Amino acid sequence: MGFDVEAVRADFPILSREVNGKPLVYLDNGASAQKPQVVIDAITKAYTQEYSNVHRGLHYLSNLATEKYEGVRGIVARFLGAEDETSIIFTSGTTEGINLVAYGWAMENLREGDEIVLSVMEHHANIVPWHFLRERMGVKLVWVDVDVNGDLDPQAVMEACTDRTKLIAVTHMSNVLGTVVDVKTICQAARARAIATMIDGSQASVHMPVNVTDLGCDFYPVTGHKLYGPSGSGAIYIHPDRMAEMRPFIGGGDMIREVHKDEVIYNDAPFKFEAGTPGIVQTIGLGVALDYMMGLGMDNIAAHERHLRDYARERLDGLNWLNVQGHSAGKGAIFSFTLEGAAHAHDISTVLDKKGVAVRAGQHCCGPLMDHMGVTASCRASFGMYNTTDEVDSLVDALELCHKLFA
Repeated sequence: MGFDVEAVRADFPILSREVNGKPLVYLDNGASAQKPQVVIDAITKAYTQEYSNVHRGLHYLSNLATEKYEGVRGIVARFLGAEDETSIIFTSGTTEGINLVAYGWAMENLREGDEIVLSVMEHHANIVPWHFLRERMGVKLVWVDVDVNGDLDPQAVMEACTDRTKLIAVTHMSNVLGTVVDVKTICQAARARAIATMIDGSQASVHMPVNVTDLGCDFYPVTGHKLYGPSGSGAIYIHPDRMAEMRPFIGGGDMIREVHKDEVIYNDAPFKFEAGTPGIVQTIGLGVALDYMMGLGMDNIAAHERHLRDYARERLDGLNWLNVQGHSAGKGAIFSFTLEGAAHAHDISTVLDKKGVAVRAGQHCCGPLMDHMGVTASCRASFGMYNTTDEVDSLVDALELCHKLFA
């Protein structure tokens, strides 16, 4: 596959440590991924040798920081397949990106009674901002269920739309089920009906190639800390037509040209939507992380993770006392599960941790999906590009211990 997972693992210093006397098996990538040494080095260098504020200085360090910071805009555009880097706005992550869409675009373009279509497997970050509009503006939220395998039918999404639908906001990949949604079909159908599309790219952008131009979406936010980059970093692609319909969401320095007692003249986009001193070093680190991923090849990463998915699916299917949620054929390498009996997800996670296996436990910020599935909480093992089939075996061994303890 042209992908050497052991060489990749060597780039991540934390993967060599032990937890509870066991080799660390890190399977919590859906929440946050580990960082390669090149990202750690870039952050250290930025703080120790190159730090200054950006845009407003004329001295050497400010110019250098600005050059590196602004250079990341082109890196993100290339990573997401955007035609123009000015369609990239830096954020602290997907949550801020979606709120930017809610306050900057939806609040300006939706009215009482207008509708937003969502799927039941959305992360709370792609639910709560729309509830704000429901509470404050009288916008209606329309929900579309997933099928028994966890798939979202694009036709069902479009059938949920009416002449009052102004926005479809769905995930590209579920952080609980691993389902990959056919968002291209949704975006094309939505564009034909003049409905805007907000595609949550938090998970999909990590695990497979993404081309927003090909997808035809209007908004596509991503999160840096899931992309092997620093926390507090991220970006959102916004189609130029939609950006022209937006008003600034946060006011402050650098998003303005002039400020007077009776007038404010805003800066051009994308700076118009980036107020205040940004996460300079975080953004520089994000650029290094994306370059690292593109250097490995997103197709290679996706192929490696498909191999992991298939192996994990086979091993987990062999545990007849394990209840796995989500059976989409083309899902990503994300597995949420419960054990038959009374074992709570937190108890399972604690036992796994004693074996050095790190998984997530709880509702995974997906309350509506949990309600839909009739599950109060689950464990989630989410794989990344540095995970191996041996680590799948370690997960299975730890789960068998859980079964012995709780059966």
